[in-house]
Amino acid sequence: MKKAELKEFLDEKVILYNNPKFIDSDPIQIPHLFSKKEDIEIAGFLTAIISWGNRTMIIRNAHKMMELLDNSPHDFILNHQEKDLKHLEGFVHRTFNYIDFQQFIKSLQHIYLQHGGLEQALSIKDGSKTYQTAINNFKTLFFEVDHQTRTQKHISDPLKNSAAKRINMFLRWMVRNDQAGVDFGIWKTHNSAHLSCPLDVHSGNVARKLKLLLRKQNDWKAVAELDKNLRSLDASDPVKYDFALFGLGVFEKF
Repeated sequence: MKKAELKEFLDEKVILYNNPKFIDSDPIQIPHLFSKKEDIEIAGFLTAIISWGNRTMIIRNAHKMMELLDNSPHDFILNHQEKDLKHLEGFVHRTFNYIDFQQFIKSLQHIYLQHGGLEQALSIKDGSKTYQTAINNFKTLFFEVDHQTRTQKHISDPLKNSAAKRINMFLRWMVRNDQAGVDFGIWKTHNSAHLSCPLDVHSGNVARKLKLLLRKQNDWKAVAELDKNLRSLDASDPVKYDFALFGLGVFEKF
């Protein structure tokens, strides 16, 4: 497929999948329950962090997370006391358990009180055109507070060649303003041109079939290769093609 044909094909798939109907089957429905900026971003962050495995289970457990935070995540994170964290005991999503959940609450409080919130903490500060170092810096800030080593694995590090799929998905949700009401676009200090595609099994397989990706592993080197090719199709909004790649893989078994 020639580049112009590929772009036309993928643009059509973006239109097909980047619409409000997509929300009903996707974990992005969880932050859509809220209207306050901080609630949206915290709900989105926690949902993204547990977004691996069965999507029905992800959505169910993300709902459970919000209920445990009194359906007011920002208020809970800022004002919780140690005894409030006891209520989280028993929560588990695959390898993310209540110990990790409690730690994330403490770390998020630290991010909001000491580092200006998630939008500021995840911003690109070195002039680069991707979030590779920004995510690495964020992980450092996140674990400045006392924590158990086990919890560190739940935030990926692109500088260690992780594809950081869940953080990249969360960034897409927050940064990209899609006009269709799916992605939020509430982080006005960030730039959609710097976003990377959340690379998983589905998007990776489709990208390889379309010759957008040659690298076999789903790691940061693959993300960088896919970035380059998607940005050549749309430099200002490259991750809109996540909808196309994901939709082709999940819904069309491309």
